[in-house]
Amino acid sequence: MPGGWWAVKLYMRMECKCHGLSGSCTLRTCWKKMAPFREVGDRLLERFKGASKVMGGNDGKTLIPVGHNIKPPDRQDLIYSAESPDFCQANRKTGSLGTRGRTCNSTAMDVSGCDLLCCERGHRDETLEFEENCLCRFHWCCVVQCKKCSVRKELSLCH
Repeated sequence: MPGGWWAVKLYMRMECKCHGLSGSCTLRTCWKKMAPFREVGDRLLERFKGASKVMGGNDGKTLIPVGHNIKPPDRQDLIYSAESPDFCQANRKTGSLGTRGRTCNSTAMDVSGCDLLCCERGHRDETLEFEENCLCRFHWCCVVQCKKCSVRKELSLCH
């Protein structure tokens, strides 16, 4: 599969509308419509989960599956030739700062959730207290006066 744009094109569907008196279909207009973005994303995710690692064959044209794959990948399969770097740990070479100390959402079950974002290392909850401008008022002409309010913020941070 060449890329995400290809998946969008592949999953486009034909939609038609009839024109005419009392619902008769004397004239029909049809167009291609993109599938819902979530549907395209879900299909790509399924392909990503089943991606095959390959290496180039000696002839420079073929791709040979690496490891215990049963069948060679076909044109619909996602393939890769190198493992992704581990973004959980800091790595100067890739420019990754890792996830230690990153803010996460302790109640979310999606990609912003602490389990996934903290690479299953856990998280700690912290309460921050700081002052910020509040109750600001504009005075004619050209002054804004604010009071200082104390704010408490609950944060979850990756271990």
